[in-house]
Amino acid sequence: MIITVAAFKGGVGKSITALHLATYLQTKADTLLVDGDLNRSALDWSNRGSLPFKVADEEDGVSLAALYEHIVIDTPTKPSFEELKSIARGCDLVIIPTTPDAIALAATMQMVGLLSELKANYRILLTIIPPKPNRSGAEAKLALKNAKIPIFKTGIKRLAVFQRAALEGVPVNAVNDAYAQVAWRCYAEVGKEILS
Repeated sequence: MIITVAAFKGGVGKSITALHLATYLQTKADTLLVDGDLNRSALDWSNRGSLPFKVADEEDGVSLAALYEHIVIDTPTKPSFEELKSIARGCDLVIIPTTPDAIALAATMQMVGLLSELKANYRILLTIIPPKPNRSGAEAKLALKNAKIPIFKTGIKRLAVFQRAALEGVPVNAVNDAYAQVAWRCYAEVGKEILS
């Protein structure tokens, strides 16, 4: 399975999502994460610590792809229409992470419009959802559902443990922190939805 994580807006958890979905998929079969992000966030993360799967840039990813059951691709932010077309053609599922704020959702809706034109298989993942009593996550989810836009049942909570995982260079489930398993459960549930 080839999964591409793409977004029209930065700061929505795109690289964190790619990395944690690769972590989950690795528990099922050999997984490769191709870091196509201009910031090389996943490669940087892997160089700081230890990840349970292989990370490669696009160039190495091409030659390694045949060796892996699952491939997760982290893309640059705001791909052009032509890039989006090749992304949509070259994968089984495009995951669009978005925070539940108006600016991120507006950018997400632009991408949804283009992916719908391309008849791509995509799904929205709400990320960095603020804790209750804030209702922005629930409201965004309801609005997307009402608009008949495919969205994951599970969302990703806003938790500081993700930053700690990045600093340590490990997935969140390897961090010694009370919230680590809560954070990991979010991505594990998304992984289950993808494979079901």
